[in-house]
Amino acid sequence: MRMIIMGPPGVGKGTAAALLCKHYGIPHISTGNIFRELYKDQTEVGKKAKGYVDRGELVPDEITNLIVYNRLLQSDAKQGFLLDGFPRNTDQAAALDGYLKESNIIIDAVVNLKAPDELIIERIGGRRVCETCGSVYHIQNLKPQVEGICDKDGGKLIQRIDDMEETILRRLNVYYSQTEPVIGYYEKKGKILHIDGTGTIEEVNDLIMKALGESV
Repeated sequence: MRMIIMGPPGVGKGTAAALLCKHYGIPHISTGNIFRELYKDQTEVGKKAKGYVDRGELVPDEITNLIVYNRLLQSDAKQGFLLDGFPRNTDQAAALDGYLKESNIIIDAVVNLKAPDELIIERIGGRRVCETCGSVYHIQNLKPQVEGICDKDGGKLIQRIDDMEETILRRLNVYYSQTEPVIGYYEKKGKILHIDGTGTIEEVNDLIMKALGESV
């Protein structure tokens, strides 16, 4: 299975992606996670990417495209993958199509999660992330066993700069102006599946599975 998951920031793409990847046994290729790994390594491209993300802006296409294509070349992506956070504009989508065509790869489905802005702001603003392993929690919906501490490795839970309200609003503006047109791009190809992302994790996953023709 080769998939793309889309939707505004905070709609639940990461959680839905994790369940899909477990079901199909494919890698979750998240540009956000890739960039954060680059930040830790203090690479030059990582530093450049971090500056854009911290301001709530999109990383330039030439940087993002190269990073994603290199990731798709890794052995675990040969039999399938799920792209999360890419493509984020129609230029990236067109470039990806060109790359996939050259590589004889076909995207099976594009899942688009939807939710109102008010819910998205609440979800992102309450998100906390382990600074060591990257596990995600929420102050209301997914609390750790011990407040401020990761269940998995005991790491400190932090609020990322790009999860603060001022940055959230900028990210939503960027999404509606630059990323939302990608939905129309894939609609024309007949591959997009629109999913209501306002329910519980289980409810959203069931909707996605049904849309993909899987039994639940």
